[in-house]
Amino acid sequence: MARCCDTKDRLIQAAYDLIWESSYGSTSVDHICERAGVRKGSFYHFFESKSHLALAALEDGWNRKVTRLNEIFSPLTPPLERFEKFAAFVLEHQVQQLERIGYVCGCPLFSLGSEVSTQDDRLRLRIEEILGQHHRYYASAILDAARQGLMDGSQPEETARMLSIYVQGTLTQARISNDLSPVRDLARGMLAILSLRPASVIPAA
Repeated sequence: MARCCDTKDRLIQAAYDLIWESSYGSTSVDHICERAGVRKGSFYHFFESKSHLALAALEDGWNRKVTRLNEIFSPLTPPLERFEKFAAFVLEHQVQQLERIGYVCGCPLFSLGSEVSTQDDRLRLRIEEILGQHHRYYASAILDAARQGLMDGSQPEETARMLSIYVQGTLTQARISNDLSPVRDLARGMLAILSLRPASVIPAA
């Protein structure tokens, strides 16, 4: 049983990495099996298709990320610090990926979502749900900041939407230009949208 689970986990991790590093369309079942070190028959033992595996990879990636996000956006953390800690978390992952493969990959959700949005409703809807959770994190922090008199919180959903668009655009631009400079300024930009100045400066990695 343990060996069976290990094979499935390797397929999921391989799919996540390959899709993030390149694209969904350019990642074949053969590529995934080669990266995972398993036979093609094992792939179809666990997954009906590449789409089903990509969905499992999304779930796995989100499950690994959500615990950290819950900590970052904890009500116990001052609301403005949540945005700075989130920006630091994003930069940390981008730096790790750059060091591992040699170029900036941006966000796997944004890259995959823009690629499959007209082709695969199952993947598109799940990506929308995950992005919606990010939106709720932002809105919660905005409301808490407003309650503390730090900002105008009259339109928390609209402001959260603007933040989401900004984060998506920043990470997409970083991938296109293969340059982490926009990500290094993520906290400053997010707080500018909130009409606030950062309380700290995120050091360059």
